[in-house]
Order: sequence, then structure tokens, then C-alpha cells
Amino acid sequence: MNRTEKAELVSTMAGVFSKATLVVVTRYSGLTVEEITDLRGKMRAAGASYKVTKNRITRLALDGTRYKSIDGLFKGPTAIAYSDDPVAAAKVAVEYAEKNEKLVVIGGALGSTVLDANGVKALATLPSLDQLRGKLVGLLQAPATKIAGILQAPGGQLARVLAAHAKRDEAA
Repeated sequence: MNRTEKAELVSTMAGVFSKATLVVVTRYSGLTVEEITDLRGKMRAAGASYKVTKNRITRLALDGTRYKSIDGLFKGPTAIAYSDDPVAAAKVAVEYAEKNEKLVVIGGALGSTVLDANGVKALATLPSLDQLRGKLVGLLQAPATKIAGILQAPGGQLARVLAAHAKRDEAA
């Protein structure tokens, strides 16, 4: 790889770090290409990405970003999972690491906050942004349906009373 290719790769990685909300650093020693491809597919489905990185290039890309403090995690065969959703990458990485001992979550960062492996695991237990939005919509819709039911009830009661009076008058 020549200098221009390295410079392009560093700028690409710096762009990734500037856009990502969450970065999870993993060690993938022993994973097969099929397993990494499977992990990438799961990441993509969750709205995250997984990239095998070159440590030196990644450390250069970290300079000047809010993730500079995690550069010490890049030793050995490392890869990063990153996402705009503050939970998605952590959730997929931790779930995959629980099923496959060859993938080890080392740590990461949520914005400028550095997380150790336990911090990433704790973050993975939180609901995703889409799940939180769904709960919020459900909470907002519940009172509206109750209000609509309450508003319709008096009209229904009035109609039943009038129908009862009409039946009584017909019978008389």
C-alpha cells in the first residue's frame, strides 16, 4: 500500500469516526471469513457497520476526533463496530460474542465517553432507538384512543336512551 492509498484510508476512517455515535472495538482472532460476513450482515440489519482495521491506520485516523482516547485498545487483530444509533453496534457485537467465543468485545466509546467491555455490555442491554420510538408512539397513542372512547361514550348512551324511549312509545 503506497502513501496516497494510506492517506485515503486514514481520511475514510476519520470520516467514519466523525459520523459515528458509538464505536465498539473487538478482537476477532480465529473468526472465519464466513463468520465475519455473517456478523457484518447482522450489523447491517441493525443499522450498524463492522470493519476490520489496520491498527496503525486507525490510530492515525483517531487523531483529532472525539474517539482519540480509545487508541490504546488497538493492539492485535482488531475490528470496529460503529453506528449512529447509540445502542445498535453494541447490541449486535455483544450478542454475537456471547454465541461465538472467538469474538471478544474489548471496549469502545459513546461520543467522548470511553467504555470498557462491561460498559459496552451494559449499553447493549438498553433498548435501541427504534424500540424507544415505538414505545413513545405507543404511549402517545394510548391517551388519544382513551379520549376518543370517552368522547364517543355519551353520544352512544344518548342514542340508546332515545331508542329505548322510541320503543316504549311504540309499545304504548
